[in-house]
Amino acid sequence: MMGGLLGEQRAQATVEMAIVVPVLLVLALITFNLMLFLAATARFDRIAPDVVLAHGVSPAGVEGQSSGAQGCEEIERQLSAAMEGYGVEVEVTCEEGSFGEGEESMLSLVGALRTYRCSFTYKPWPQGFSIAGVDLGAPFELKHERPVTVDPWKPGVIV
Repeated sequence: MMGGLLGEQRAQATVEMAIVVPVLLVLALITFNLMLFLAATARFDRIAPDVVLAHGVSPAGVEGQSSGAQGCEEIERQLSAAMEGYGVEVEVTCEEGSFGEGEESMLSLVGALRTYRCSFTYKPWPQGFSIAGVDLGAPFELKHERPVTVDPWKPGVIV
């Protein structure tokens, strides 16, 4: 009689382990993705102002092209190269500051403040993972934005 009870207790640990291991794996994946996103965010917040100051204040423009668009492309290219190991997609948009209605004619030759909105999108791992036709990947993506405003008349100054 005692031998039967001892066998049931040993099998109970196996069943408990079969239930707990998938939960622990999911928690480990969530933690891994969150830590990678936080590391990418910290790096992005450190390098975005430096890249904008280096390439956005006075971009090397081609005659006939808008210097703002040329600067955005170069900033996006440099940020993508700097964030290469993190598996993120970088996007940069540029917004020119505007003057009031009466001030526009008088200040048309003066450069206004320019805001570069640098953002990246991180898709958690695994993406598109399926077993027997059931999608098991993360259905969402995480996004982070870092706006940087520069004054074209004060080099090296972030507003």
